[in-house]
Amino acid sequence: MLTPELEQFYAANGYVVVPALFSAAELERYRAHYMALRRFPHEGDTAGVAANIEQDTNQQYPRMIHMHRWDDLSLQWLLDERLRVCLTGLLGREPFAVQTMLYYKPPGARGQALHQDQFYLKVQPGTCMAAWLALDDCDEANGCMQLVPGSHKWDVLCTQPADTTLSFTDVTVPLPPGVNPAPVLMRAGDVLFFHGSTVHGSYPNTTPDRFRRALIGHYIDGAAEQVGQYYQPALRMNGQRLSNLGVSQGGGACGVWVEQDGAPIIERVGLEGVSRKHE
Repeated sequence: MLTPELEQFYAANGYVVVPALFSAAELERYRAHYMALRRFPHEGDTAGVAANIEQDTNQQYPRMIHMHRWDDLSLQWLLDERLRVCLTGLLGREPFAVQTMLYYKPPGARGQALHQDQFYLKVQPGTCMAAWLALDDCDEANGCMQLVPGSHKWDVLCTQPADTTLSFTDVTVPLPPGVNPAPVLMRAGDVLFFHGSTVHGSYPNTTPDRFRRALIGHYIDGAAEQVGQYYQPALRMNGQRLSNLGVSQGGGACGVWVEQDGAPIIERVGLEGVSRKHE
């Protein structure tokens, strides 16, 4: 599953795709299961901020969150042995599991502006990591993931307003001149793992007839002592609930881009004033 070459790629770039980690039969089951669940409203569902566009298909398929707290299949997936092995190899120790999400991204849906997960989870010490399972083939037309290689080495950036005609979230992070996200093309069954500081997001689904569904788990370093309240309770990968994990308070420290000796660097400017739930 996780080869030395994949580990090296992750170390250099802050993300890596492990191909064909889940089978066609499993994917068929997941797609049918979550399309059936989507017929009913659940706590935490969101279609994002309002958009000044003719048709907002996000409203028809709101994102689901924390399904593992009430859905057995989601809990089984979050704690799957294949994910545990890959996450442990990339983090250097077994993680704690804190969140599940399901993005439907139907035809015409907006994407999500560039962001860093650690801005929301506020893991201390260490960081978080995402496991992003493609339930459909993902390309630029249907709004595949876009990541900034090497940005896992950056500090957490302060946010600024996003273009909500393209993004269902209203904040983003700035990039220095000459730095752009790279599209990550995936086949259904591939899993994308990425570091909590890696800048990532996606553009709208411009296809007339293709979904870009994704099942996502968020995890934190197994040495972490605190995480945001929204991600409690955390679970060990055997399903045991943690009772002694502290709560990270308020807005976390963030940085802005400044120029030093002709090169962009991130300078800490204090605390982020707004603490937002992870979208």
